Amino acid sequence: MASDKELSDFLKSIEKRAFKRTAFAVRDDDAALDIIQDAMIKLSQSYGDRPAAELPLLFHRILSNTTMDWFRRKKVRQAVIVNFGEFETDEGDHDLLETLEVLTESHSTESAAEATSRAQILLLIEEKLKELPTRQREAFLLRYWEELDVAEAAQSMGCSEGSVKTHCSRAVRALARGLAHLKMKP
Repeated sequence: MASDKELSDFLKSIEKRAFKRTAFAVRDDDAALDIIQDAMIKLSQSYGDRPAAELPLLFHRILSNTTMDWFRRKKVRQAVIVNFGEFETDEGDHDLLETLEVLTESHSTESAAEATSRAQILLLIEEKLKELPTRQREAFLLRYWEELDVAEAAQSMGCSEGSVKTHCSRAVRALARGLAHLKMKP
């Protein structure tokens, strides 16, 4: 059984990655924060008594379901307000990559040119990620951002391991094609 401290530490460790993943999915920072908060509350209330080792998979599944619920509610709201001409926007000007903590020890000797180059590459990667189909983006983020193995990603997405592999492979190829013009320095 996870202690309150273990649950709290887990939630602190996952919040930024969860925000990034959710913000990519919904393309609305405020909605992403609400979704993450709902998912964290659901995890705490319903599964806080589970062993700490089970928390990551449970959280990813809850987050996926909460995100899908948000899309369903959004669709219903849009259908209701169409007559009033009020449409929600899916695009924002906020740079999501800037919300991540920068590890000072990894970039302390970096020159201004290298920092600028790295920031530009990250922006290009973010743009290419936004262009991926939803399932490819979700599989890619779970496997390479959240570092889940294929079985865990499949469980979180509610699909087979083969589907996760296919989605990841397609995502990697699409990103590679989109970023082929970059000359990466070692």
